[in-house]
Amino acid sequence: MAAVLSADMDNTDKVVTLIEECRGMQIAVDSPNVNRSEYMFTTSGPGQVVYGLGAVKGVGLAAIEGILEARKQGGTFKDLFEFCRRIDLRKANRRVLEALIRAGALDTLGCNRASLMNQLPLALQMAEQYHELQAAGQNDLFGMAEDMDQGTPDLQVVPDDRDEWDDEIRLQGEKETLGLYLTGHPVDRYRSELGHLVSSRIADLSLDEKAGGPRGRNAPSVTIAGLVVAVRHSRTPRGRMGSVVLDDRSGRIEAALFSETYEEYRELLASDQVLVLSGQLSYDEYRGGLSLRANKLWTFEQAREQNASWLQLGLDSRAWRQGPERLAGELEEALRPFLGGQCPLHIAYRRSGARARLLLGPDWRVTPTDELLKRLQRLFGTERVEVVYGRPRPQFPETAAPEQRKRA
Repeated sequence: MAAVLSADMDNTDKVVTLIEECRGMQIAVDSPNVNRSEYMFTTSGPGQVVYGLGAVKGVGLAAIEGILEARKQGGTFKDLFEFCRRIDLRKANRRVLEALIRAGALDTLGCNRASLMNQLPLALQMAEQYHELQAAGQNDLFGMAEDMDQGTPDLQVVPDDRDEWDDEIRLQGEKETLGLYLTGHPVDRYRSELGHLVSSRIADLSLDEKAGGPRGRNAPSVTIAGLVVAVRHSRTPRGRMGSVVLDDRSGRIEAALFSETYEEYRELLASDQVLVLSGQLSYDEYRGGLSLRANKLWTFEQAREQNASWLQLGLDSRAWRQGPERLAGELEEALRPFLGGQCPLHIAYRRSGARARLLLGPDWRVTPTDELLKRLQRLFGTERVEVVYGRPRPQFPETAAPEQRKRA
């Protein structure tokens, strides 16, 4: 598989297909790594392929050869600053190094990709200064060149480590540089919610009588979710239609949308978007596999708002140490852009010897978007923010006076 991947490494579409085959064969594909990878794909042990640097978009042959030569002469790279000092920056410029960071090829040289990207300008500046001083046969006043020669930049001038990028940003960087999501999948961030919204994983779909029913007009109705990896629009004698290929990491399936359904949902048919789809399962004789005829589509955020019972925040006495007024102000500021939605908001409060569930009134219903969840997770902690499903939503008397509603 390493040899086949190397033969087609200039064709990103083929690389993506072959890596999917590797996963199906239980062959692990390691991320590119400047301390382990060669230009081509290689193996590092039974059932393990190492990504070739030559398959990283935006990184040319000259840059890779320079990196491999520096590694051959001086051994593995210890950190980003030493890496920049040892390679030829005329071949591997800032754009090339940014592509390597987004691809994960420099992960072993720093805390995380966000920190590496933040420290890159200083690392390049120090490396260029070092080379200029070496070329002039001089040293600088503070001994910076000597420090860098030992691979130990002054920690006082190195930017502090940053929190890692959100999975969405990290995976998008991999998609842009590798053509695929290698260390994760956009569906993963919804894993805890999927069981409440779908009837089956794609890999578990079946037309067997025990697993869903017969073929034909009595074919079962299913609801699935997945990342859109391909979109096609076309015209038939009966009107316009479209199709999407969904991937939920367990498998892939093509779903078709015809006439009125297509016109209603065509705006949602976009690559790299996670969709929830409901439709009739059938067997495609032409492709020799299962397919769906879609009836309804939602973005994941739309499906969440429509089906969630409420959004719950878990607070304890530690959260109130900053003072209730400040906490309430921060919460209001986080919620304000998302007010006016359909999802109720609960606060589950716990302290020593007491607990209570506070239901905020209808004026505090929110639209539970990914951005809102991220804001609340940053404010209170990931484990304290939960989307609750499977419970009846609370009903408020909409005709109540505003004062009564606010008290509720």
